[in-house]
Amino acid sequence: MQNTDIIISGGGMVGAALALALSQAGLTVSLIEKHAPAPFAAQSEIDLRVSSLNLRSERWLQQLGAWQALAAMRLCPYQYLQAGEAKASVRFDAADIAEDHLGHIVENNLVQLALWQQFNRHVTVITDTQISAVQENDTAVQVTLADGQQLSGALLIGADGANSVVRQFAGIGTQGWQYQQACLVAYVDTPYPQQDITWQQFYPSGPRAFLPLPGARASLVWYDEAAKVKQLAQLAPAALEHAFITAFPAELGAVKLKASAWFPLARMHAQHYVKGRCVLAGDAAHTINPLAGQGVNLGFADAMLLADTLIENQQAGRDLADNASLKQYQRQRKLQNTLMMSAMDAIYQTFSRDSDTLSFIRQQGLRLAANAGPAKRLLTKYAVGNGVF
Repeated sequence: MQNTDIIISGGGMVGAALALALSQAGLTVSLIEKHAPAPFAAQSEIDLRVSSLNLRSERWLQQLGAWQALAAMRLCPYQYLQAGEAKASVRFDAADIAEDHLGHIVENNLVQLALWQQFNRHVTVITDTQISAVQENDTAVQVTLADGQQLSGALLIGADGANSVVRQFAGIGTQGWQYQQACLVAYVDTPYPQQDITWQQFYPSGPRAFLPLPGARASLVWYDEAAKVKQLAQLAPAALEHAFITAFPAELGAVKLKASAWFPLARMHAQHYVKGRCVLAGDAAHTINPLAGQGVNLGFADAMLLADTLIENQQAGRDLADNASLKQYQRQRKLQNTLMMSAMDAIYQTFSRDSDTLSFIRQQGLRLAANAGPAKRLLTKYAVGNGVF
């Protein structure tokens, strides 16, 4: 039986950040992840799975020492964020809040790698296996792995994604639904140099988004009915290129397809984040409509608060799984995640309804927001994570 302070299931971005933050405070962590991230190769193709990291997430990664490693690999800053319809839109500018950028588009696997590179002697990484059993008693949680290893710790953290095994072993139910849409993601070459804007244009069938990548490249996201997205995914590369050029705003230009994939959209929220000596964070606790790219930022916000909570428990001499403090983490993060999830759904519903009256209201609202002055600056601060979320 291997003894440790904390066991974390899931070594992706959120789980790795938690492991690093806790280990830097002197806590011992056993991190279980199926596969270690691959080494970085400068000539490698950009991965399809990218995220938009806001300033709050970026600054936490800086504090952890991982941002410097990520910056030495590959990332793309953006100064502007634009959203709207063909006839009206609002653009947010980093200069409005005295910043030189609003965030970065990063590859998920490189964020994970940068975090793993910072692990110290307090982190024990366990790969090529998974949890097969979980038992709790008054003082510890015991985990048995598929390869026979046994671990014992004060707390088991599930940061293992939407199909979390920790959530299942803890018997925590979920609420949610499948959206009637799917999402096509493509990595493309663009006819322009590296761009400094990410934009999203809404259509009744769903939004279409542009995320800049390093060099003359971009990630394109096309939301539509599931049948339509499946049809697009089956097109030959030249035909899909033509579909993007035809369906996206003209500012996209003539793109060249490098890779693409599609996935269904779903909303999921765990009924509890805490149960006994198990606690959830990131996608194990909630999945959100990816409309504004807030998923990983919400996950990092979970991880920040959970790390602070556990470090405070350690410093105060409390049980790391102290129920009162973990329930406080649950209350704060569940409320804020629910607010963001509901806000994304409200935007999704508002822009997906096609009527002259709603179109007029949306256009007036966007024009008002574009000229709102202090209110627009406040919205910009929320967009970069300097607000409630």
